Amino acid sequence: MTMPHIAASTLASRRAVLAALASSAILAGDALAANAAPRAGTRTFRVAVATNEPWGTYHVAPVLDDVLARGGTVTQIVPDLSGVKPGEKVPVLPLPAARAQDFDLLVVNGATEWPATVVKAFTGVPVVASSLAYLRAELAPFADVVRPRLVGVTASSEAERETFAAHLGVKEQHIRIVGIPELDTLPEWNPQPRTVLVLTSVTKSSTTGGSAPGTQLLLDSAHALKAAGWHVLVGLHPREDRSLWSGFEVATEGSLAASARAEVAIGIPGSVFPKIAAVGVPLVAALDPALNVPQYLLDIATPAWTVDQVVTAVENAQPLDKKELREVVGPLGKAGRTLTQFWFASSRRG
Repeated sequence: MTMPHIAASTLASRRAVLAALASSAILAGDALAANAAPRAGTRTFRVAVATNEPWGTYHVAPVLDDVLARGGTVTQIVPDLSGVKPGEKVPVLPLPAARAQDFDLLVVNGATEWPATVVKAFTGVPVVASSLAYLRAELAPFADVVRPRLVGVTASSEAERETFAAHLGVKEQHIRIVGIPELDTLPEWNPQPRTVLVLTSVTKSSTTGGSAPGTQLLLDSAHALKAAGWHVLVGLHPREDRSLWSGFEVATEGSLAASARAEVAIGIPGSVFPKIAAVGVPLVAALDPALNVPQYLLDIATPAWTVDQVVTAVENAQPLDKKELREVVGPLGKAGRTLTQFWFASSRRG
């Protein structure tokens, strides 16, 4: 997925305006309170997070409870509060209001512009890179900024480790495989006849992030499958425009939970693909010549370039075997605790 470019001048102007506002914002206030100075003699575990999609708190949410259970706090560092939705579960804090000394660890999920901006601001804080969403197997533009600060790196699986190593410019053997925290509570696959799950991407770019090629094919295919007698269940990307899918049932329980009801799932290859495959659901990939994703995401699905190919693939798709599955999802169970413990240990290395 294309990440948003945040110009230095834009960040500077936002900081000037928002520094005065941040202290009065409820979410920012919660984050500041959670990271207040500890009592003398106590050991703290205060994690700041900066993601490639600056407001992408959904990448952090699956591990939030595990960090809290370990006695820690998680705060997502964002440019400002404009991209924060009401009722956000993950505490957020605009960078102008953040103080490096209030945190014991900074976690980034890539070496793109926003994580690198926060790394530069958080001098003296240990940095861990954890792959919380798919990345391309090519050196990131800010890898030289992030890499020297790293005290540890994690990835969910062998396949993701290979990609993340290329993104950061590090050796694969230096990356710890931890699994996918979201899969610690894996739903049981109990498919309903002729039910297909459509996994949306982001159809229209916005200030909070880019869009993915192939979205029109996905939308057209959904209508064709409905006409062919399939019940279309839609799993919305957190940034997708819900109104585009008003003619279908939207899975209010979320894509992963909804996949348990589907005989097959179709989508543009992305971070959700390995998670759906772990449930046992066969995958169909809606492809576009402009799409650029890691090969392992393409290998776990039946490819389709046209609506007719999608309909045929949905009728014939097969689930992954166990060996293929483990390579792309990593170890199942206790991934959240494993990742949290890695972060905790890394926070002591500063």
